[in-house]
Amino acid sequence: MSTPRKRGSTDVMSSPRKRGSTDVMSSPRKRGSTDVMSTPRKRGSTDVMSSPRKRGSTWAPAFAGATKFRGWAPAFAGATKFRGWAPAFAGATAVRVAALAATLLLSSCSVTRIAYNNADVYLRWQANHYFDFQSEQSEELDRSVAAFAAWHRATALPQYARLGEEAAARMLRGVRREDLDWSYDAVRAQIREALGTAARDAAGLLDQLSPEQISHFERRLAEENRKFAKEQVQGTMEERHKRRVERNLERLEEWFGALGEAQAARVRLYSTRAPFSGEMRDRDRKRRQAEFVAMLRARETARRLAPWAQDWEAGREPAYVEASRATHTEYVELLLDLDRTLSAEQREHAAARLKRYGTLFDSLARQP
Repeated sequence: MSTPRKRGSTDVMSSPRKRGSTDVMSSPRKRGSTDVMSTPRKRGSTDVMSSPRKRGSTWAPAFAGATKFRGWAPAFAGATKFRGWAPAFAGATAVRVAALAATLLLSSCSVTRIAYNNADVYLRWQANHYFDFQSEQSEELDRSVAAFAAWHRATALPQYARLGEEAAARMLRGVRREDLDWSYDAVRAQIREALGTAARDAAGLLDQLSPEQISHFERRLAEENRKFAKEQVQGTMEERHKRRVERNLERLEEWFGALGEAQAARVRLYSTRAPFSGEMRDRDRKRRQAEFVAMLRARETARRLAPWAQDWEAGREPAYVEASRATHTEYVELLLDLDRTLSAEQREHAAARLKRYGTLFDSLARQP
């Protein structure tokens, strides 16, 4: 796998692809570069590992997608499928960014540090965007955000740092199925703890919302639902398949650098095998949103929000549960197959990035 096939050899698993050949197991996929196995695809920058990907002009995009768990971050693998639950209660101050670890992993270290140190500004902006807090409510919002931020820096970040270090070590020695199980369970535990803390900090304030503010929140959710439908539900199956492939290629290449043709083909195979559950996810989002709005109208968030937020899978329709399980299984197989084909440069690329984040999280945790 690590040496090129000699000309005339019949071994096509390790040989570079000839022009016109259909075997692409070890050859780089060309994207405007003559050597893409160890370098990231360029996306408007000559170094996407040290500079932020441009998704707008401010630091806030470092938090964009906090509810999606994009990317693979090998040690955090199973968590990539935690997408779509947070919008059910999006805007509940710190809840929107409770999945901060995954979000930070998507950005460069410099952007991560700036974004994290300005998270309170972002959280307040998000909360007001969804709920339009007024006068004394804004003061309580400040206290709620400050409490969550202090907890997150003191408690959550050290755990993220340890996860990053451990993930890097596992990446370097080769990822096994038990590593993916470990990462899946570890990230779920982190999410659950953060959601519980965020919900408890926000609940008192949410029980003070007026009917007008709740209606404002419903309108914001409707906007998000339209966006979700456009990205995940609308279009022909061919169009949806293409979007899924592009999303996964982008996320994986953020960690490994550009994938080879065979690796990209394996990603496309995953997209073919994994069920499309956009419609079911859409229904589940709306069900959770309705539950949350009912909780707000009944002024019962102080009593019910934390356990409800932490049990995000409760109440799903059986078909969605099965589709989610099948998707997770297919994704794990994809990651294991990719791990077997990684070049030394790709493996080091991912491990180094994980280690950098572990170091960064530790540094942020120690920052006064």
